Amino acid sequence: MARPRLPHNVEELVHWYERYISPLALIGGFIADNLVLLRRVDLWTSNLLLFSYLACAALGIIAVNVLETGRVKTRWILNVAPAIPIVVQFSFGGLFSGFLSLYSRSAAYAVSWIFILALAVLLVGNERFLRLYRRFTFQVSLYFTVLFSFFIFFLPVVFRTIGPWMFVVSGIVSLCAVTLFMKVLYFVVPEVVRKERTRVARTIAVIFVIFNVLYFSNAIPPLPLALKEAGVFHSVQRLSDGAYVLTEEPREWWNILERYSKTFHQAPIDTVVVWSAIFAPTGLATTIFHEWQYYDPALGSWQTTNTEQFPILGGRDGGYRGYSIKEDVRPGEWRSTC
Repeated sequence: MARPRLPHNVEELVHWYERYISPLALIGGFIADNLVLLRRVDLWTSNLLLFSYLACAALGIIAVNVLETGRVKTRWILNVAPAIPIVVQFSFGGLFSGFLSLYSRSAAYAVSWIFILALAVLLVGNERFLRLYRRFTFQVSLYFTVLFSFFIFFLPVVFRTIGPWMFVVSGIVSLCAVTLFMKVLYFVVPEVVRKERTRVARTIAVIFVIFNVLYFSNAIPPLPLALKEAGVFHSVQRLSDGAYVLTEEPREWWNILERYSKTFHQAPIDTVVVWSAIFAPTGLATTIFHEWQYYDPALGSWQTTNTEQFPILGGRDGGYRGYSIKEDVRPGEWRSTC
C-alpha cells in the first residue's frame, strides 16, 4: 500500500491547501467579526484587531518586495517566502471583513448599497487576489483603500465628533500615512519605488476622488453611528425605568425576519410614530433627524413634508433611543429616513 506523499516545501503546501483554507478562513473570520470581535467601533479590542491587520499587511508588503528584489539569501527565509502573500491576503481579508461588518450596521441600504457592495466584492474577490499581491501598485493601492476606510470611523471615535470636515481630515491623514509607508518602502527597496511611484500616485488619486464622491453623495454610511433598531408604530410610551412600550402591526410569519413591519393601517384618530435606537461611541454627541416623506403619484417622486430632530449622546450599547410623531397622515406611501 502506497503512502500518501507529503509536500516537499511550503510553496507546494500552499498550492495544495489554498483552495480549502481561503474559503474557510473567509467564513470563519466574517462570523467572528460579526458576532464577537467587532461589536462596537469604540472598543479597544476592535481597534487593536484592525490595527494588527494593518500592521501585518504593511510588514507583509515590505517582505514581499524585499524578497522579489533578491536581497534575501537566507535559505530558511526563502523556504517560507511563498506563504508571505497568504499572510498579506489574510490581513486584507480580515480588514474587509471587519469593514463590511461595521459599515453594513451603519448603512441605510437605499443610498449606501454601492459602498457596501464594493466592500463585499473586495472581501470575496480577496480570495482571488493572491497573484496580484506580488504587484507593487496593487499592494499599495489596496493598502491606501483600507487605511482610508479605517480612518473614516477611527478618527471620529478619537475626537468624538462627526461631519464633513472630519471626513476631510480622515482623507488627509490617510494620504500622510500612505506617503510615510512609501518612504519606508523607498528606504528598503528604492529601485521598486522609483519605477512604480508615478503609477501608484495616479491610482491613489483616483481612489481618493472615488471616496470623496461616495461620501458627499451619501453612499458611504455615517460611521461610527450605527442603527440598532427602527420601526413604525401606532403608539409609544416611556416607563419610569426608562424602558419603552411600543405598539405595532402584527406581522405575518413570512416577514418575521424584517426589521419592522412595512404596513401601517391608520385609524381616524391614530398618530404615526417612527422610533429608532442609534448607537454612537462613548462621548460622541450629535443630532439625529427623522425626515418624513410622502410619495406623490402625480410627481412620481418622494416629497419631504417635515423634519424632526433630537440630540443623542453616545455610549449606550443598545443605542440612544428617540422617536418622532406625525398626525393627520394622509393615505398613501410614506417613509421616514434617519
